[in-house]
Amino acid sequence: MKLLSSIAFLLVASASAFAPAERMRASSTSLNLAVGETAPDFALVDQNGKTVKRSSFKKPLVVYFYPADSTPGCTVQATSFNDAVKDIRKTYNADVVGISGQGVASKQAFAKELGLSFSILADDGDAVREAFKVPKAAFGLFPGRVTYVLDKNGVCLKVFDDLANAAKHVEVAKETLAAATPAKKSIFG
Repeated sequence: MKLLSSIAFLLVASASAFAPAERMRASSTSLNLAVGETAPDFALVDQNGKTVKRSSFKKPLVVYFYPADSTPGCTVQATSFNDAVKDIRKTYNADVVGISGQGVASKQAFAKELGLSFSILADDGDAVREAFKVPKAAFGLFPGRVTYVLDKNGVCLKVFDDLANAAKHVEVAKETLAAATPAKKSIFG
C-alpha cells in the first residue's frame, strides 16, 4: 500500500511538468515584473551603437525578451514585430524594443539579416533580464521569452510569457495597446 501511495504521489507531483502551457505560463508569471509595477530603467546599446534608455520613451513601450539572436523562434518573433512595428507606432503611438544577452556585433548581424526597423538591445550579463525578473524557460535550460507592455510612464500593463509561440507575442502586445488606447472622439460628437 505504501508503494502504491508513493507511486501515486510521484505521478501527481510530476504531472505539472507536463501541464498545459497556459497553466505553466500562469505560474511562471509570478516570477516576472508584475502588472501595475513600474519597469526598471535601463540603458542598453542597440544594433546601431546607440544607447537606448527605457525612461527616454514618453509613450507606451513594448519590451520583449528573447533567448538568442538568429535562432528559429527568435527570428519568427523579431520578424513578426518588424512586420507590425509601423502599425504599432501609428495606431498606438507606441514603440518596440527587443532584448537578449548577445553582444552588439550579434545584434548588428541579426538586425541586418532581417532588416529590422526597431532597436534590439545587447544585455551582456543579463542584468536587465534579471531586473525585469524574466524567468528561465524549459526547466531552466533557456533564457525566457517574455513580452512586457508598458504605458507611457513605464508602468507594466501586461506580461506575456510563452517560449513556444513566438508570433503570439505581437498579437498580445497589440491587443493590450488597443485596450489601453483611448478611443478617438468623432468630430460629430
